[in-house]
Amino acid sequence: MSTTDFAGIYPILYAFFREDGRLDREAMRRQVEACIRGGAHGIAALGLATEVQKLAPEERHEVMEWCLVDVAGRVPVAITVFGESEAIQLDFVKAAADLGASWVILQPPPRRPISEDELVRFFGTVADASPVPVAIQNAPQFIGAGLSDEGLLRLCREHPNVRLLKGESSALEIARTHELLGPEVAIFNGRAGLELTDVLRAGCAGMIPAPECFDVQVKIFEAFRAGREEEADRLYASILPLIVFLMQSVPRFICYGKRITARRLGLGPVVDREPCERPTPLGLACMERWSRDLPPFAL
Repeated sequence: MSTTDFAGIYPILYAFFREDGRLDREAMRRQVEACIRGGAHGIAALGLATEVQKLAPEERHEVMEWCLVDVAGRVPVAITVFGESEAIQLDFVKAAADLGASWVILQPPPRRPISEDELVRFFGTVADASPVPVAIQNAPQFIGAGLSDEGLLRLCREHPNVRLLKGESSALEIARTHELLGPEVAIFNGRAGLELTDVLRAGCAGMIPAPECFDVQVKIFEAFRAGREEEADRLYASILPLIVFLMQSVPRFICYGKRITARRLGLGPVVDREPCERPTPLGLACMERWSRDLPPFAL
């Protein structure tokens, strides 16, 4: 795969739970199907939106396997990899590749503090042995560890299988990083799709939002790619208040974004897994106000 094969909107799955605390198989299946029917260019799983740090190792494998089985090769799948050692992450990478993942996204190991040199060695060790292309999730403001642009450049130069970046940055920061890394590294941004049209102008290949309004974001991406930038900006403006409401923090994003997604999927009440932010009457009212124009997903 060349870097031109990595592009588009890859909604990252929420983790839905049953009343007994276990993962909800049917809800996860419906979420995948809605993403594909809504035109997603790919699907991602096991990042911050999937509450990966709250999942037991066997649950992470479960989410990964369910996702890849349900997608069944219809679109590319990117799997985020979490683990405290190179061996643990590499085992998960190989399992993802065996199940059909197109690429993987490595998170920093959870130990803190961790230096930039340690992170470069850690990521490089896993990337060199990975059978699929590797991205780095660089989100120090959310994860607590990350690389500078210079560290990313060193990592990509010394370990050529690091071919993507999952960023969580502003359009101005993305532009700087893109200029430094060059076209050989495909950059996907997150932040629920904040600044979507501007990060595309800054050189992003795509975006990894969660599913609550991904179908509008697909339309934005397609309009932008076709040269209809004014249309893309208008569509973006229609969902911007919702994105601003959600992106105040990761816990808020999960709390309310998951509830919007559940409503659009036709699911029942959302079951939260602690620790979490609980919805408030004002929060639910804001959520309804800014998402009321989003119809049920096609299933």
